[in-house]
Order: sequence, then C-alpha cells, then structure tokens
Amino acid sequence: MRNFQIRLLTIFVLVFSLKISAQNSYINQYKPFATELSQEFGIPISVILSIAYMETGGGTSSACKVLNNHFGMTGKNDVNSSRFKSFTDSKASYRAFCEWVSKRKFYEKLRGSQDHNHWFMAIASSGYSSKPSEWKQKLNTVMKKIGL
Repeated sequence: MRNFQIRLLTIFVLVFSLKISAQNSYINQYKPFATELSQEFGIPISVILSIAYMETGGGTSSACKVLNNHFGMTGKNDVNSSRFKSFTDSKASYRAFCEWVSKRKFYEKLRGSQDHNHWFMAIASSGYSSKPSEWKQKLNTVMKKIGL
C-alpha cells in the first residue's frame, strides 16, 4: 500500500510539473514579442498574454497550432473550414489582435494604462466576448495561474 501511495504521489508531482512547464513555455516563448507590442500599442503585456493564453489553452488549441491564431479571431482561412482566421505566423496573430484593439473606441482612453481589469472589460464589451463579466473573471483566473 505504501509503495502505491508513493507511486501515485510521484505521478501527481510529475504531471503537475509538466503542466507548469508547459504554461511557462508558452509565456516565455511569446513574452518578448508581447513586450514589443505592449511598448508600441500601450496595451499591458499581462493583457496580451492572458488573452492569448486563455484563447489557445496555453498554445494547445487547433486554431493556434494549425492557423497560428492565438486570439480566436474570426475571418477567412485557406487551411480548413473553421470560422477562425489563419495567420502566416504567430507574430501576425499577435499584431492583428493589437491592431484590432487599437481601432476600438476605448483604446485612446486606456492606452498606457496598466489596469488589466479595465482593459479586459473594455475588450470584452466591444464585441470580443458574448459574456463580458464571465470572460473577465476567467482572464483574472488565468493571470493568477500563469503568474502575470
């Protein structure tokens, strides 16, 4: 019985460690480019990365893997019949999201602000989410989970 408990605990620790490693891997991979975009557009890094992480399941979604779509943006794609837009690479997806945000009415008011809650609510309320309050709550949970 004791050996079984030790093995079970070992498996749990291993799975948990792999999950943390995958989270860090996604964030570490895209943080440098998100930093550049944050400086260019005045959108907090935490907002860019939290939304991307949530929309892709940490880089595991098929839209992310097949279409290079990190934000669930809809539009034309020549790859499959999904409603999600395809991008030439991940950077193009990140840039398209920031450009989309920069064209919204709230943008000038929030540009440069580090208040992620205001950003989340404004983005969600501008048509990005059909359930703004729930979406904002999920993003706050994601931010805590991935340490942003």
